[in-house]
Amino acid sequence: MVDMWGLRAWGRWGGGCAGDGPRDFGEEIDRMKGPDGGSLVPWLLMASGPAVDVATGQVAHPWLAGTGLAVFCVLYVCAVRSGFSDRYKGGPVPVRLLIAQATVTFALTLGYGGNWLLLFPLLSLACGVSARGRRLGLVLIGLSVSSGVISGMVHHESFWNTATLSYGTFLSGLVVSVILTLFDAVQMLKATRQELARSAVAEERMRFSRDLHDLLGHTLSVIVVKSEAARRLAPRDMDAALTQVADIEAVGRQALTEIREAVTGYREGSLATELDRARSALSASDIEVVVLESGPPLPPQAEALLGWVVREGVTNVVRHSGASSCEIELRSTGGRARLTITDNGSGVGSEAVATAPAHRIGTGLKGLSERLAAAGGSLDAGPAQRRGFQVTAELPVEEEYAA
Repeated sequence: MVDMWGLRAWGRWGGGCAGDGPRDFGEEIDRMKGPDGGSLVPWLLMASGPAVDVATGQVAHPWLAGTGLAVFCVLYVCAVRSGFSDRYKGGPVPVRLLIAQATVTFALTLGYGGNWLLLFPLLSLACGVSARGRRLGLVLIGLSVSSGVISGMVHHESFWNTATLSYGTFLSGLVVSVILTLFDAVQMLKATRQELARSAVAEERMRFSRDLHDLLGHTLSVIVVKSEAARRLAPRDMDAALTQVADIEAVGRQALTEIREAVTGYREGSLATELDRARSALSASDIEVVVLESGPPLPPQAEALLGWVVREGVTNVVRHSGASSCEIELRSTGGRARLTITDNGSGVGSEAVATAPAHRIGTGLKGLSERLAAAGGSLDAGPAQRRGFQVTAELPVEEEYAA
């Protein structure tokens, strides 16, 4: 039966022929072709016995028996084909065909017996294509008992022949159903694997896009600010200008390192480093900066996430705010860490509230909000109470760090 179903690939999963290398299970699944209606048509050879009886005239009314056998074969093929058809599968057509096939089967087996009893396993095969679960079990039990009763009690076949027929009838439909269920499971696993692969690619693409935005947005802003400072200082203080140029070189080298780490997915930000860079970037932009820290040290994951917040928040202050001062406050208490970045600029004020958030709360803060939400935290951004703009991030802190 296995070869007729075209499942020789099962043997290859175990290693193939001698000399073959190991095969990947996933590749074998992709290469396998599931059974279709044509796979069960060769089983009509079981009807060759009744056909010989009709051809040799060993049955009464050969023309009637031949017509009945031909109708049975047509119904069998149609029932099997419809059971595999995307158009009819699961609908009423296969059921109606099976009922018609069962009617012909009972009529022929009750009338002739002998070789004609082999029509029961064929009917069971057709049932195994369309039925599943508990309903199939009831159908197969009914067919098995019916074939045994007709064989033993109506046609007085031997006990061995009757038991073999009943067992074969039950097993035929069961094996077909199990094989088709396995193929359905394989197809579902294949679809799930493809979906997981697509999701992994999309997630990695989003991670890289988000990291690249956060890295380059801040770095390029710092480079622009320090370049402007160097240009202003060059006519009157060349040493100070060269200091700014040296800072630009250091920032560029650090950016290359961070981009390499982002590509490999191993970058973890340092809050202390980001605060130092924030002081440097804000000072170079002539923005007075105040950093306030209180509470116990933070765990590495919280430091990394809040480092991203400092980077993005300070970048927005430098690029958009037009502020003269910026305050960065970090508090860690009660099992939570709270970071607030507040500027006094006019990027978001009473007259610009309706328009500025569209670019102030852009992809950078949106990505940060997603990062923090994944860690159980939150991010709020909007106009400050008096004037300017405020970014507030909160994160849960592990007890051993919060204590």
